[in-house]
Amino acid sequence: MKPLKGRTALVTGGTRGIGAAIAARLKADGARVIITGTRPARAPRGLEFRAVDFSDRAATQAFAEEAAGLGIDILVNNAGINKLAPFAGIAPEDFDRIQDVNLRAAFLLCRAVLPRMRKKGWGRIVNVTSIFGVISKELRGAYSASKFGLDGMTAALAAEAAADGVLANCVAPGFIDTDLTRRVLGPRGMAEMAKRIPARRLGKPAEIAALVAWLAGPENTYLSGQQVVIDGGFSPGVLARRPRRLDRTVVGPVGRAGGAAIREGACRPPGGRYRAPHRCDRSQQVA
Repeated sequence: MKPLKGRTALVTGGTRGIGAAIAARLKADGARVIITGTRPARAPRGLEFRAVDFSDRAATQAFAEEAAGLGIDILVNNAGINKLAPFAGIAPEDFDRIQDVNLRAAFLLCRAVLPRMRKKGWGRIVNVTSIFGVISKELRGAYSASKFGLDGMTAALAAEAAADGVLANCVAPGFIDTDLTRRVLGPRGMAEMAKRIPARRLGKPAEIAALVAWLAGPENTYLSGQQVVIDGGFSPGVLARRPRRLDRTVVGPVGRAGGAAIREGACRPPGGRYRAPHRCDRSQQVA
């Protein structure tokens, strides 16, 4: 049985790596799949292709208007770019370009396809973030800004759209074995990185695709507003070594704490979800 038969999916950045694996999985599950890339290309058999440069605002707006009429049931915002730089050395134009591709394009596409999804009473949106939208490190200022922002945007969207049958979530991949990763890290870097991951290996694009397919499929009827980290246990180990900070938040956002009140002083790990109030070490508190 094809669980996505009759559905139309749009996967941005679907020509290689994680995006290509997602597109192939959704196609195998029965969906009509449209992918985007930056250069004109022949789409893999059975897929449709649109050439879009999301760093070009006019091109992005034009494609968003087109997407509104494509009958999209499933939107996967996977396209993304990065440029490493020390914080004081981030060029404003590079910062803007990263936000345009990673965040602004996703915003415009979500906004474009949402009305039809709401009208039909069914829709699935999966925004691909990163573990650097949960934790971060040096040289990732612009990239983490875009990925943390994408997570926050998705949470707000989920809170608004769930009542209309539209579920929106993020998937945050860790270190994944792609051609790009191999080129950047090289064999020695790949081996060293695997040692730092509790699972002792990098993830596979097909594993990310399987999670996206579940979130986008008929078995997901209730999960919305979440960022699902898939990183072989890497980020929990990092978070465990960092001090938690306290937020003076009184009410948790819908979809993150079910709209329940959280008393002042509830703990939240960096980039994490709000948890139920509990006794905290006052040494962890911040002014």
